[in-house]
Amino acid sequence: MEQSNLISELAELISESQNSDTLDIDLLSTKDVVKSINRQDHLVSKSITNIISEVAQAVDCIVKAFKCGGRLIYFGAGTSGRLGVLDAVECVPTFGVDEGMVVGIIAGGESAMFKAQEGCEDSLDAAIDDLKSINLSDKDVLVGIAASGRTPYVIGGLKYAKQIGTTRIAISSNPKAEIAQHADIALLTIVGAETLAGSSRMKSGSAQKMLLNILSTASMIRIGKSYQNLMVDVKASNEKLYARGLRMVMQITGVEQAVAEQALDLSGKNVKLAVLMLLAEVDRENAEKLLEQSDGFLRKALQLV
Repeated sequence: MEQSNLISELAELISESQNSDTLDIDLLSTKDVVKSINRQDHLVSKSITNIISEVAQAVDCIVKAFKCGGRLIYFGAGTSGRLGVLDAVECVPTFGVDEGMVVGIIAGGESAMFKAQEGCEDSLDAAIDDLKSINLSDKDVLVGIAASGRTPYVIGGLKYAKQIGTTRIAISSNPKAEIAQHADIALLTIVGAETLAGSSRMKSGSAQKMLLNILSTASMIRIGKSYQNLMVDVKASNEKLYARGLRMVMQITGVEQAVAEQALDLSGKNVKLAVLMLLAEVDRENAEKLLEQSDGFLRKALQLV
């Protein structure tokens, strides 16, 4: 794209415009700079409140994909890509899901997580290659993330996803985001101009982080990964997580630590199984059968006893 055309295109984006409320930010004291940034950040949560229905629709699509053996795939460049990778990685220890159930893809690959490689966002072909490398299918949900809404890499990925029948979700901070035209569901968090013009790692990035948290967490809850508001499928893969799991067993069942430890060990460090074994007074094999009959929901399994 010619520079003159790109300049004109950027001039139309809210995320690239100057914020009239922060024009004097370079003249302020440190405390007032911080207060100014904080005032702008208050707009982030509201931007998500305005699209709750669309977010819920996106969650339902992800849940449907999970139940059919599909995956949730985040796809982006720069800050957007990094946030997707971050959320994907956290799903494994938090919800005990298998590696690959939630995937984060960033333009430029793993090295782009640690060092900016902004030129990677301009390649449509790289997007297709990256999605082919993970065997994107019509069972999956692809979430394209781009604050500007015009990132070629993300557009290329969404176009390819359409060809193979993948459900597509677009996340952007601009009301006329181009990626929205290539998605089944558009989640547009209109946070307004950034504190520093064009610095979309700020309000736009915060809105993306909030949205990804909601998409993954709500979807996991809807497939039985919580009991009450406890993460009963947490993987006890280190001392802190084991202690957290142990505490949950004690909280839910009311047993002493020694009893909880024994149940947790017999369950293979599976909090949900340990709780069910104790409350239903069954062995691991029967607890597993109860959970299978209940689609993994602990509450439903307990009702069968």
